Amino acid sequence: MTPIKLSAADARRIAVRAQLLDRPRPSEVLPVVRRLTLLQADQTKVVAPNAHLVLWSRIGSAYDRDELDDLLAARELIELDGMIRPAEDIALFRAEMDAQAEGGALDGWDRSAWEWVDANDGCRRDILDRLADSGPLTSRQLPDTTVLPWRSSGWNDGRNVRMLLEMMTRRGEVAVAGHQGRDRLFDLAERVYPDQDYPPRDEALRIRNQRRLQALGIARAKATKQPGEPNDVGEVGEPAQVEGVRGTWRVDPEQLERLDEPVQGRVAVLSPLDRLVMDRKRMAELFEFDYQLEMYKPAAQRHWGYYALPILWGDRLVGKVDAAADHEVGVLRVEEIHADEPFDAELSAAVSDELADLAAWLGLEPA
Repeated sequence: MTPIKLSAADARRIAVRAQLLDRPRPSEVLPVVRRLTLLQADQTKVVAPNAHLVLWSRIGSAYDRDELDDLLAARELIELDGMIRPAEDIALFRAEMDAQAEGGALDGWDRSAWEWVDANDGCRRDILDRLADSGPLTSRQLPDTTVLPWRSSGWNDGRNVRMLLEMMTRRGEVAVAGHQGRDRLFDLAERVYPDQDYPPRDEALRIRNQRRLQALGIARAKATKQPGEPNDVGEVGEPAQVEGVRGTWRVDPEQLERLDEPVQGRVAVLSPLDRLVMDRKRMAELFEFDYQLEMYKPAAQRHWGYYALPILWGDRLVGKVDAAADHEVGVLRVEEIHADEPFDAELSAAVSDELADLAAWLGLEPA
């Protein structure tokens, strides 16, 4: 099939519209998460935890943080592999979980992990019994009866129970049932996941690619493998070429049908983990935006701040906000706004209004 020709502006507008960052703003949490397919469950609270910040970026200060918590408590949303997903999407991972539990077709790291769990089958059974009797529990509340400790590059050494719970989650035996402070609560998966039929693995992967493309609007067929959610979408969608960018992309057909519709852009202040910018390579190719999350850099090496928030203006990423919520004093501190291009009066006012909305949503005063 001959690839469709897109301008760079077309590609950016497709990405922005797919991520619900245009006008009118959505108003309900569950439809937003279903469209985005996931919210990364990062608990960093420099401004607000990522999942809440992403929802505020779409809905605005009308977003009530209790609504997300209520949906998680009602099991309409479920946390899996560090991502909050619609409950119905868990079916798309069940065949893969079965393969992880059976172990026969695994190789590489997956095979080594399966063998480590098998060597610690006694501890695995202890955990299942304890959860059956007393769950949900945190990893700290479960006994470590492993006979073979987990070995890594050092980050997870000694965290045997936590790593065993991770592997048991991958096998579909346990699931995240909530949080106790910053600790995850685990329970038997059968008590958390919906009781539903699920497709074979290959069909599930195709549907996941299709859902991911609908959420992103435009993506590469192949991308560098990474932990967690992939950035690529396989051969779903329509092939396209973007002016000034090498290679072929895949585009959601629904977005192609809307190309002639005017896009009502707005200012949006984004989480560093927002799906619009999380694929840094796509961000650089389509938006020509220079950005890194600098919280792990020494202070002297930071250009934009510890937890700088990207600024979207219409279909362009135009700057970063170095901000932090100070709840003890009651202010949202805006240390600096880094403009990638000169801000005119309209853009300056719109950014100020959005930051005032963020402060109001947090129950703080802008400073």
